[in-house]
Amino acid sequence: MSDDRRRNLVEVRNLLQSCNGFNSEQTRKFYDNNAEMYEQDFVGTLEYQAPHALVDFLLAHFSGDHSNAQVLDVACGSGLVAKLMVGQGFKNFVGVDCSEQMLEEAAKTELYQDLQRALLGTEPLPVQTNKFDLVILVGGLGVGFVPVSVVRELCDAAKPGGLICLMRGNHSSSDEKEFGTNLERELQLMEDEGLWSRVAVKHVERYMLDPQGKTNKQEEDRVYITGSLYIYRKSSSSDGNSQNKKM
Repeated sequence: MSDDRRRNLVEVRNLLQSCNGFNSEQTRKFYDNNAEMYEQDFVGTLEYQAPHALVDFLLAHFSGDHSNAQVLDVACGSGLVAKLMVGQGFKNFVGVDCSEQMLEEAAKTELYQDLQRALLGTEPLPVQTNKFDLVILVGGLGVGFVPVSVVRELCDAAKPGGLICLMRGNHSSSDEKEFGTNLERELQLMEDEGLWSRVAVKHVERYMLDPQGKTNKQEEDRVYITGSLYIYRKSSSSDGNSQNKKM
């Protein structure tokens, strides 16, 4: 992608604000239509820091063999997380995303042993349970994206003793704040049920430039949203079917 096609901050904000209120199917179509520009828009223009923050956080808490670890990258997009992790010695990746075009971008990295399309929340997570040393979801949890209910499927996919690492942006809308409250409640409920234990939580100051910022201001007015990072360890006694345990 040549730099002369790169959208500026106002253009990217206008584009993203145009899909406020989308359901998950509309979101899938949006990413299908914008997959080729995704890294330019998000990493380049919106200064999307979440993949770097997640990988740094994960490395501080994962003591296993990087080269043999089985990694499930949920909402993998174009493969941003895998590209960072391979530089740390990780080699075994399975990716899942709702967008076929985003999966095509991920396939170009040649890092994934398998890539699967699924509209999570309406379709099941298409992977084997009790398989992965690391289950990662960065950026996908939110209104119109991956619903809170999918967190249980992420836990199911991890091996007993495996780590589940989540990161989401703390967007300012009332719907997103309610989503965050519901997510925190579900994370705690799963801990109370003995499905996993909390390893660490971290607040990140610069998740990305606020995509909902006012577009009539100068681009130099750069306001960031914060992010929340979570790592949980799946209980060794978990049977890999947390859906049956949900109250």
